[in-house]
Amino acid sequence: MSSTLDETDVPPVPPVALARAMRFMIDSGRGLVLLRGLSAGDMRELEAAVWHRLEGSIAERRAVLVRFGCLVEVFAARRLQALMLRRGFRLVAPAIQLAADTRLNAKWGFSPHKFNLGLQALVHQLEQPSASAVPACEPLELAA
Repeated sequence: MSSTLDETDVPPVPPVALARAMRFMIDSGRGLVLLRGLSAGDMRELEAAVWHRLEGSIAERRAVLVRFGCLVEVFAARRLQALMLRRGFRLVAPAIQLAADTRLNAKWGFSPHKFNLGLQALVHQLEQPSASAVPACEPLELAA
């Protein structure tokens, strides 16, 4: 596998890899990174953690860093910050899941509008009880 990263189409990464990056931020006291942003120093520490703690190819680790950085950047949008403030930390897991496999151009980042719509749809889907959990109802027959 090549170690180069195509920045016009960043490959998807496993959601668990992005979750580990987020876990590092939380463990290092920067759990509000989606609201406050990522400083250059924070990014350097995250890079070191990804290189030492994540397994996988160089290209996959780079993709994790790029996707995490773009995830933080997209939450600078007013609508996404408002959604985060309304939903709280319950929004982090769906956001990571969406950021892991949504098409991404590193130059432009995630589209705030598309990310917001996708995130709201994913949250709505996760909050709905599954169809298999609801017992099927037999139609009632009226006696004549």
